[in-house]
Amino acid sequence: MSTHLFGLTDRTFSYSHSVGRNEFAGTGFRNPVDMALGADDIVYVINRAYENRPDGVRITVCTIAEEFITEFGGYGEEDGKFIWPSAIALDKDENIYICDEWLNRVTVFDSNGEFIKKWGETGSAPGQLDRPSGLAISGDVIYVSDSRNNRVQKFSLDGQFQSSFGEAGTGPGQFNMPWGIGLDRDGNIYVTDWRNDRVQQFNESGEWLASFGTSGDGVGQFNRPNSVCVDSDGDIYISDWLNNRVQVLAPDGRFITQLLGDHSLSQWGKDKMVSNPDMIRQRQLAITHSADFDKKFSHPTAVKADSQNRVTVLDSTRGRIQVYIKNKEPVLI
Repeated sequence: MSTHLFGLTDRTFSYSHSVGRNEFAGTGFRNPVDMALGADDIVYVINRAYENRPDGVRITVCTIAEEFITEFGGYGEEDGKFIWPSAIALDKDENIYICDEWLNRVTVFDSNGEFIKKWGETGSAPGQLDRPSGLAISGDVIYVSDSRNNRVQKFSLDGQFQSSFGEAGTGPGQFNMPWGIGLDRDGNIYVTDWRNDRVQQFNESGEWLASFGTSGDGVGQFNRPNSVCVDSDGDIYISDWLNNRVQVLAPDGRFITQLLGDHSLSQWGKDKMVSNPDMIRQRQLAITHSADFDKKFSHPTAVKADSQNRVTVLDSTRGRIQVYIKNKEPVLI
């Protein structure tokens, strides 16, 4: 359980379970970088794998209860393939949108993983992309964080450019490699400003509203934040990548708590251990050496909150998702 540092709070989080293990195919993830939560507890996970093992590049589809459904995509430049997939979002029909940092395009699939279309081209002109790294959909528009152009662009779902905001810099409304994007119920846009180690809030028109955070490893500080989401209460969750944690902020940016990881072996992990006695011995040795072995986050890359008060954290190096429950009743510490 994770709690506020100061005693009494109505926001506490209980660890529920983990999903996944490290695998290049099938029941597991390999260097996962983003995820999307769909209907019926379905989770879509981007596996970026590694340059020396591109066979692991794919989208894994499973449930939050760790039922494997399917996988699609693969490494390549052809339609429906990826080189550096970086972000994923779903529209109201559960069509799947995935941006590719290397190919500078957005690829669209239906809910079954069948290729529909692609759009985007390389460049810095309005509507062009240079290392797109974050996606968020609101109604019939999609926001793309255009990281090396230091801006957020707004498109129709078929890729027609509408507007943009942001420029290079460190001031309010400026970016140094914007990354993840999240939306709240009022339509405000939250952007993780990766190299500026902060999160910025904008209204629907792209006007700057607030900035949260500075560089560091203390409370409310960040070291390369890469994902942000907002729950139905307006609380803000930020994946603090190099600090190996998720920080939770109140709607006004005040620090509430942090999640550090509480992993216990998933069912997929147990299944693999049963068939590999040497892995069991290695794991027991590691746990003997460190009681916290395997529990904590290692480079979390995405955080999402759903309507059932669940918070899911994609733990990249560990190849898994850790699931938390947000408790609504006050807890006395």
